Amino acid sequence: MTAPLYERVALIGLGLIASSMGHAMKAAGLAGSIAGHARSAETRQAALDLGFCDLVFATAAEAVAGADLVVLAVPVGAMGPVAREIAPHLAPGATVTDVGSVKQAVIEAVAPHIPAGVHFIPGHPLAGTEHSGPHAGFAALFRNRWCLLIPGEAPAAAVARLRALWEGMGANVEYMEAAHHDLVLAVTSHTPHLIAYTMVGVADHLRRVTESEIIKYSAAGFRDFTRIAASDPTMWRDVFLTNKEATLDILGRFTEELFVLQRAIRMGDGQALFDYFTRTRAIRRGIIDAGQDTDAPDFGRGARGGAESGR
Repeated sequence: MTAPLYERVALIGLGLIASSMGHAMKAAGLAGSIAGHARSAETRQAALDLGFCDLVFATAAEAVAGADLVVLAVPVGAMGPVAREIAPHLAPGATVTDVGSVKQAVIEAVAPHIPAGVHFIPGHPLAGTEHSGPHAGFAALFRNRWCLLIPGEAPAAAVARLRALWEGMGANVEYMEAAHHDLVLAVTSHTPHLIAYTMVGVADHLRRVTESEIIKYSAAGFRDFTRIAASDPTMWRDVFLTNKEATLDILGRFTEELFVLQRAIRMGDGQALFDYFTRTRAIRRGIIDAGQDTDAPDFGRGARGGAESGR
């Protein structure tokens, strides 16, 4: 029987991502035992009942004791305080990683608390659904999805071990610098989520004006586009507050593009609209050809959307 990659894993925060990691690690035999922490007693009990944790603890400090891998799966804004709490209890040689959607802010918040001899390797699995909580997790969530790791100055052996864990859970792994990660995610995830939230707000305003017709007659385009607006509000609040510069940059670029289309519509410039839509359709087809338009199996839990890190 193959030995597990990590003898003891501690999941700090037991929402969608952490529960999916627990299920995936157990399915593939990647962890000897899994400890978990969540602030809610109900969530801790759910983790035991669902079987993705072997032990649960009321404090993060208790959960990380003896762990050779600690996963911070809490909202980005909570990572600094959690890192400060667990720092004195981390085992020498352990690896600390995270699953946050922002990397520079996480590094600035967490790294100062990591003691010498403990390896901090930030990470971000590009997977999730619009659902949240421990019941939303499932083992196949990361299958054929990307996980981005920020190796920094961590030892190559520790980075390779963490990479092997993610690959064992079905993910494709690439390394990336933190600043570049935050810019890429502002384009591919953060700004689209903000636009989706905005469109739901606009629809709600018009619903009040039109006596619910906007919602009643919503076509598939509106439903599909705004599905991600059902994602965890705490997580997305923290994302936009901690990836402010990159998101504002991409929002500015989006606004410029929107003005181009607005002018073409106002001027009746059909050729400009046709050319723009032809070009963007080709880009969309490129995404499909790259294999990033196939959702991981959701087993009835919904299609892929915003990742959620719950406590």
